[in-house]
Amino acid sequence: MYILVAIILFGLLIGIHEFGHFIAAKSVGVKVNEFSIGMGPALLKKQGRETLYSLRALPVGGFCAMEGEDEESESPRALKNQGFFKSFLILFAGSGMNFVLGFLLVFIIFLNAGGYQTAKITSFMENCPYESEEAFRKNDIIYSINSNRIYVFGNVSSYLKQGHGVYDVVVIRDGEKLELRNLELKRLEYEDGHYYGFRFEEIESSPLKILGHSFYTSLDFVREIWRALKEFIAGRLGFDMMAGPIYIVKVISDVGESSPTVSDALLNILYLGAFISVNLAFMNLLPIPALDGGRIFFLIVNALVSLVIGRKISSEYEKYIHAGGMVLLLIFMAVVMFFDLRRLIKL
Repeated sequence: MYILVAIILFGLLIGIHEFGHFIAAKSVGVKVNEFSIGMGPALLKKQGRETLYSLRALPVGGFCAMEGEDEESESPRALKNQGFFKSFLILFAGSGMNFVLGFLLVFIIFLNAGGYQTAKITSFMENCPYESEEAFRKNDIIYSINSNRIYVFGNVSSYLKQGHGVYDVVVIRDGEKLELRNLELKRLEYEDGHYYGFRFEEIESSPLKILGHSFYTSLDFVREIWRALKEFIAGRLGFDMMAGPIYIVKVISDVGESSPTVSDALLNILYLGAFISVNLAFMNLLPIPALDGGRIFFLIVNALVSLVIGRKISSEYEKYIHAGGMVLLLIFMAVVMFFDLRRLIKL
C-alpha cells in the first residue's frame, strides 16, 4: 500500500512543479502546447482549447511544453519572445510551487502535532555542570554551534554530535548575543540515561507560531541539501550514498510500514514528501543546462549581453547546451538508479 502512496506522492510533487510553469505561462499569455504528468507512452489524452493534457506511463517526470521553448517561433505568445520578467516568472514558478508545497506540508504536520520544542533552555537536570556564568543559564536560547545557525530544535543535537567535545556556542541572553568559546561539552550519566543535562522549551501549537516554525524547518531542509551537494562535489559523498526515485520509494514504504499507526505513517511520509519537494525545488534552480536554473542563467546572461552589445546570443547555442546538459543528466540519473537497484538487490 505504501509503495502506491510513494508513487502518488512523486506524481504530486512533479505535477505541482509542472503546474507552476503551466499557471505562470497561462497568466502572462504564453501558449502551452502540452501539459503532461509522467513520461513515456501516453495513457490518457485530452485536447483542450489550445493545450493537450496527457497522463503518461512513467511516474518519474512530466513537462509543460510551451510554444518557442526549445525552437524558433514567430508567435508573439512564444516563450522566447517574452520579456525578461515574464520569462523569469515562468521558469521560476515550478520550483516556487515546490517550495510552497514543502512549506505547506511541514505546516500541516506541525499543526497536527500539537506542539514542538525550541532551542531555549528552561531548566537543567540535577547536578548539571553546564549551568554557570561561563556556560549556560536558564532562558538562554542557543543561536549557533560552531558557526552553524540553529533553525530548529533538532539542530542542537545534530551539531553537538558533529563536534569533537569542544564547541564555540552563541546564545541569546537577555536579548543580546553572547559568545561562549571553547566550551567542553559531553553527555553525562543521569538516572534515566546519558544527556547533556539541558531541558528545552516546549511550545503549544498555534497557527501563527507554526508558520514561523515551518519556515525555519524549510530553511533547514535547504541547508541540508546544500551541505550534501558540497560533500558530493568535494568527493566525500559518492553515488552509493545517494538515493534516486527507486530507493526513495523503498524508504517511503519502509517508513510507512514501520509506523505504529496509519495516521503516523501518513504524517511521516508527508514529512519526507516536504523534504523531497524542497529538494526538487532547490536542485531545479541550480545553474545546470536543461534545468530551470540553467535556463534562468541563460536568461540573465542574455539580458546582460543585450545591454552591452544590443543583441542576444543565438538561441541555437543555448539549444545545443541544454541538449548536452540533458544527456549528462540522463546519464547521472541512470548511474543513481543503478546504485539504487544494487542496494535493493543486496537487501
